[in-house]
Amino acid sequence: MKADHQGGAAATRGRGTTAAVVAVVLATIAGGCAQAQVTGSIFDPPAQPAPAPGRSSHPLMAPQAIAAAEANFDSCIAGMYPLAQAKGISPQAYQRLTAGLTPDMKIMDFLDSQPEFSKPIGDYVNMLVSDYRVKKGKEILAQYKTIFDAAEKKYGVDRYAVAAIWGIESSYGSPQGMGNRSVLRSTATLACIGRRQEFFRDEFIATLQILDKGDVPADHLKGSWAGAFGPTQFMPTSFQRFAVDFDGDGKRNVVDSIPDIIASTANNLKLDGWEFGKTWGYEVVLPKNFDYRYVDRSKRYSLNQWASLGITRPGGKAFPRATDTAFLLLPAGANGPAFLMLPNFSAILKYNPADAYALAIGHLSDRLRGGGTFAQNWPDERALTRSERVEMQQLLAQRGYDIGSVDGILGSKTRVAVQDFQVRAGMLPDGYPSVAVLQKLRN
Repeated sequence: MKADHQGGAAATRGRGTTAAVVAVVLATIAGGCAQAQVTGSIFDPPAQPAPAPGRSSHPLMAPQAIAAAEANFDSCIAGMYPLAQAKGISPQAYQRLTAGLTPDMKIMDFLDSQPEFSKPIGDYVNMLVSDYRVKKGKEILAQYKTIFDAAEKKYGVDRYAVAAIWGIESSYGSPQGMGNRSVLRSTATLACIGRRQEFFRDEFIATLQILDKGDVPADHLKGSWAGAFGPTQFMPTSFQRFAVDFDGDGKRNVVDSIPDIIASTANNLKLDGWEFGKTWGYEVVLPKNFDYRYVDRSKRYSLNQWASLGITRPGGKAFPRATDTAFLLLPAGANGPAFLMLPNFSAILKYNPADAYALAIGHLSDRLRGGGTFAQNWPDERALTRSERVEMQQLLAQRGYDIGSVDGILGSKTRVAVQDFQVRAGMLPDGYPSVAVLQKLRN
């Protein structure tokens, strides 16, 4: 499923118990990028209700197709053995690991759930960067200081970013945050039923590898409906790429071993492009009469160049390393906070491609370091409903704009179209899909 956000509801890193819904909402309000990777159980206790069933028009999500795939589940599992064999899994191990598997059909309700209402991005960031997460994160950093010291030295990744991911993904390892579904059963279900079968076959095989090698005990390999597991919510294929044995016991256990959890998350960020000794971005203040056509991810300039346009930091602080390059982001439009985003922001986006998520990770890492809240307030504006987002895309498409799929998820193509429409309509061209823009489109 490739729309202008280049992803979808069940993502390529699919993390978190309730995050599949939340990440879709975050993408709709924050402009997803790169690959969609649903991450994190981003709610503090108490538990949230399950989402409503999906409304997908995909043929593999039709009731008849779901029923047929469910009836064929055993044959589907048996038919995937050649894929497992290619990864070194013996026939005996495959039989042992898959014996008695049954599909978890409740997952189909989560796969394409599309909530009608969403919160503004400011509400999400404030929810994620909660007082609880700040307090608990500081305790975690102190409790495991020697491990963070060693991981930071080896991988060159800021400990506060690692701790922030831990906090937002699972509230520092709470049972609710990590999920309690069998990862093997979840990935098997999604590999055989529904619209993401091709993708989840790899996740299923990667799960079998984890169990076959004994990295994580079978009864501890529990996670989200999409198969993410552990305090920092690794998908099985991500585990295979990034997990490390940091405690030296011969296992890469990102569920039970604190050293493995911290080091594997740091290794993930490192391989995703984290630059040591640098931050993720800066909150900035825009001058009056600013040219909002600079709000464009493709326009990357040095901090010196941005400063020459009149952009400053709150309180007049200087930009460290003024030659660093950044792009300008206005996640809530011209009425909200503005940010210059550095390459480490892009590294966080590879963990989860929603701007709201990456912004929350960056902000929480700063709070854990001792920083304060944002200087500028979030606007008191409601977010578009899903129906309104779909309508906006339809109206833009009718005017000849390429917005990708009309799916209610407002990604980069939709934002480019909105910005061009704002210019033509004499509006302030911040690219933000607001109620005012929708009203103008309707005229």
